[in-house]
Amino acid sequence: MALKHQVVMLNKKMLCIIIRMNFQLLLLLCIITVVAFAQDEKPPLLSIRDPAPPLRVKEWLKGEPVQRFEKGRIYIVEFWATWCAPCKAAMPHLSDLAHQYKDRVTIIGMDVMEKKATTMEKIKAFVDSMGYRMDYTVAVEDSNFMERNWLDASGERGIPKSFVVNADGILAWMGHPHKLNIILPQIVNNTWDIKRAFVQQNSNRYLAALDDSVSYELRYYRGDRRLNPNTPLRSDSDLLAMIDEIVKKEPKLKYTPHIAFYTIGALLETDLQKAYEYGKVAIVTPTYQEPVYHIISDAITFYSTKLRLPVEICRLGAQAYQAEIDSVIYPELINVPKLYYNMAGCYWFAGDKAKAIEALQTAIKMLKGKKNFSKADLAVYKSRLQQYKKKPQ
Repeated sequence: MALKHQVVMLNKKMLCIIIRMNFQLLLLLCIITVVAFAQDEKPPLLSIRDPAPPLRVKEWLKGEPVQRFEKGRIYIVEFWATWCAPCKAAMPHLSDLAHQYKDRVTIIGMDVMEKKATTMEKIKAFVDSMGYRMDYTVAVEDSNFMERNWLDASGERGIPKSFVVNADGILAWMGHPHKLNIILPQIVNNTWDIKRAFVQQNSNRYLAALDDSVSYELRYYRGDRRLNPNTPLRSDSDLLAMIDEIVKKEPKLKYTPHIAFYTIGALLETDLQKAYEYGKVAIVTPTYQEPVYHIISDAITFYSTKLRLPVEICRLGAQAYQAEIDSVIYPELINVPKLYYNMAGCYWFAGDKAKAIEALQTAIKMLKGKKNFSKADLAVYKSRLQQYKKKPQ
């Protein structure tokens, strides 16, 4: 029995050593992967400061056809599709810009990524139905040349997406059309710093690719059963240790979306003061995209039903929702009433009954202002409002 006991104890010790070695090995591999990815990842083929690729059009549907980019004139090539709601929401803004800069700028709405069932007649009918809200030149790509040589080549695969070609035929900027009101005046007035834009673009690409890469490592390590059904769940403290090592190698990752997702959840489970400090900075720190308002707010909303969170964290959740609301580009495409509803919950758990009621009243008012709004949602919002009004705090 004594010998058996010694063998069992020895096996336990060996198991602990193996577990510690596996943790260190996985941590090391993750860090090596991050560094290697940063060094080896090849940038997209098309970048700011490159000559604009040629146009290839199947049919011009509206406005004067553009055969080539003429020197001395600025062009915006805007990629869209009939099924794309954000594209449709951006069109009135583009029309305003087309009128404002008609003497210097030509806007080309380039239809891409259409579904197989979408005929040319349907595309034409869509353009006609938009009328003055799509008051600029419109074309349909020939095969997938524009998609492949512009969107895919640049890594800007989502739509809507705008490419600005300057008066010298060079790509000066690419991104979401809602930023054109800031970018375009500088390009028109020759004050746009194209070199700085190029550096920023490459930095954003590097950071986005790196963030995506480490997210897989973190999911696997954390114990995501969808990736590997046999992986054990690791502790939050081990996960935070792994994140710390990654961020030491690349500090710019600290507040990126994937890192923020794992960090805030683990901190809310282990150290509420650090969670507050992290979240407070995260909602005002842009990385390769806007600050991670929704990640912080969603995490606080989720944990507020599981844990008794401090007042300052609940208030931080409300602030994150407000920041998210303020950043909404097209309110008609986002469920803003739901954001106010969730904000009300944060204020309620923070002990601020007045602000909770105010947020809910705003949610109800905005919901009623929507066409074909959900009556079920309205009933839920009204019921919660009555609970808040009746219940003392």
